[in-house]
Amino acid sequence: MQIATLPRPELIQMADALAREKDITKADVLEAMEQGISKAGRSKYGPEYDIRTKIDPNTGAIKMARYLTVVENVEDEFTQISVSDAHRKDKSLKIGDEIVDMLPPMDFGRIAAQTAKQVITQKVREAERMRQYNEMKDKKGEIVNGIVKRVEGGNLILEIGRVEALLRRDELIPREMYRIGDRLRAYVLDVRPEIKGPQVFLSRSHPQFLAKLFVAEVPEIYDGTIEIKAVSRDPGSRAKIAVWSKDNTLDARGACIGMRGVRVQAIVQELQGEKIDVVQWSSEPATFIVNALAPNEVLKIVIDEESRNVEVVLSEEQLSLAIGRRGQNIKLVSQLTGWHIDMMNEAQESEHRINETKERVELFMRALDVDDMMAHLLIQEGFSKVEDIAYISLDELAGIEGFDEAIAEELQNRAKAHLIVKQDTMEKQVKELNISSDLEKFDGLTLEMLVKLGEKGIKTLDDLADLAGDELVEILGQDLLNEDEANALIMKAREHWFANEK
Repeated sequence: MQIATLPRPELIQMADALAREKDITKADVLEAMEQGISKAGRSKYGPEYDIRTKIDPNTGAIKMARYLTVVENVEDEFTQISVSDAHRKDKSLKIGDEIVDMLPPMDFGRIAAQTAKQVITQKVREAERMRQYNEMKDKKGEIVNGIVKRVEGGNLILEIGRVEALLRRDELIPREMYRIGDRLRAYVLDVRPEIKGPQVFLSRSHPQFLAKLFVAEVPEIYDGTIEIKAVSRDPGSRAKIAVWSKDNTLDARGACIGMRGVRVQAIVQELQGEKIDVVQWSSEPATFIVNALAPNEVLKIVIDEESRNVEVVLSEEQLSLAIGRRGQNIKLVSQLTGWHIDMMNEAQESEHRINETKERVELFMRALDVDDMMAHLLIQEGFSKVEDIAYISLDELAGIEGFDEAIAEELQNRAKAHLIVKQDTMEKQVKELNISSDLEKFDGLTLEMLVKLGEKGIKTLDDLADLAGDELVEILGQDLLNEDEANALIMKAREHWFANEK
């Protein structure tokens, strides 16, 4: 049945006005109106019915209809109709089709009008919040400009267009102060769609804030000729940024510093005087670390790629400068390069080598039942652990000067026997320490790690999850894992917490 619908131009005018006011699309406003009118219709005809409304976007004419879905067995008589009943109306109808019964134009009473108004207001707000979220989510990881609107407990509420954003006190650069009305720049850390609107979290202390400032200040970074490879910061005090140029003829450091330091100084001023070291990145770890320690002159550098440990030797005069006040410089270099760095002078390095050699000699003499000369020979050949001897190819071991196949085979058998005894001993220790089964079965922990953890009272998966990365490294030692590996292990141990929450 066709029911005549009258044009309602006032609806179109209202939709246009709301769309402009809330900065959302006219289609979103019309959809909100349709849902509001549909709800008002259900309040009149019955909440059980599937009532839908369509507003003509040109004339504003309202069409309201009740929908029935054709099904084989009716479970809800208000929204469904059987095939046999449907065929009385139209023989061509089949299961899944919908029957549309047009409803007469609705005379909105006070309650119906109020219902429609509430739904329209709610839907328009939702559309506005979604528009704000979509606008801000694209800015995640970028720098935005904002005006301080409120200060709450040291935290700043910034106005960015029509959106409010939170800049927490701990995400500010230390000692910087702002007042209401001040304009500032910040890095968008995260954007979350919440019920009250998008929650935007900002930072001025994040390393990527520094990186994005360089992108804005240095055209060669913006166009991709120069890449930022790594950043480390002690906000408000000192920072290091590693850069690399795809063009061999272009000096990456020089381009970032600028003529007479003009480019880097503009960033220093934005960061409240934070000192910035621009470092030439290299794919060679030793070269990169030496560059990051400049202008301090490195005398010697020894890299252990397996444990990602680096030993750096400097002169006595430069050692304290390279370490920095309260270890700041060496911490930044370590964060920038991703390597754990031990710094020492020549005397300390010599003493360290003597002690290291002595420990290895004693280990080989005890584990392999060899004399002092044989132990020294193995160390000179580059062996540092019993495992190295147990699992090297027999031909390679026999190829050492003074060795033959029989000696190599005997050494390897002794090494394997020592490791079996060590394994049995550690398995007994794990049982005696009452290590929980969840920690014992946790992927990523060796028996040696389990023993060291148990001896420090870390006996369950929750105990491990409660640790910080540096604590775990301190317990296990740098020879077993570095801080990045420790942090990854702890985060993995915490996964069951989040699974339980879900």
